Amino acid sequence: MTLSVNNISTLEPIRYCHNLAELYLRKNNISSLNELYYLKELPRLKILWLSENPCCGADPQKYRMTVLRNLPNLQKLDNQVVTEEELTQALTDGEELTGPQTKISNSDNSHDETSIDRNYGTRESENDLLNFSMEETNKIREQLGMKPLPRDKFSSFSSPTDGDGSRKKRNNILNAVLLLLKDLDTEGLEIVQRTAGQRLHQLKKKELQQET
Repeated sequence: MTLSVNNISTLEPIRYCHNLAELYLRKNNISSLNELYYLKELPRLKILWLSENPCCGADPQKYRMTVLRNLPNLQKLDNQVVTEEELTQALTDGEELTGPQTKISNSDNSHDETSIDRNYGTRESENDLLNFSMEETNKIREQLGMKPLPRDKFSSFSSPTDGDGSRKKRNNILNAVLLLLKDLDTEGLEIVQRTAGQRLHQLKKKELQQET
């Protein structure tokens, strides 16, 4: 997935792309390494390019050790091969991210005090979860030049009240896909269109077989 130069500030929508193997995020607006927490749920991620983001800070060694401590399955980081020695060193020199609310600063060799998002714990109710998802979705729609969704229309398909959370998961994956489309050229969009058409045909065929 290539998302470089897209003014991205959060990696939360990508956490649901479980088959993702390569992720390119150069020159975005990711200000905190705590966003790496969302990538810890991607077991197949092997290549990450995160350089030229604010979170890289002024200490490249501290930054690299923190990334590798939290993503030890990486084979290449910022176009540099990851070695066994680095992974071992990262266990002592890197900072462990225990949650998205943990703030890790990389501006110097010191570790800033952990700061907690005061509003994070209040998002557990259905209404707050809906507001958060609506805000994130409309932010992406704005980046794509699309009109924001009003609350009434958004809640009709984005409500997180499904028992298994499948609808909320689907919408987060959709957000990631829409964000990716902005970075594709004509050839790439044609490939996506063709693949989506084939997939849609397969799903419709499956539905017809189930009905009969």
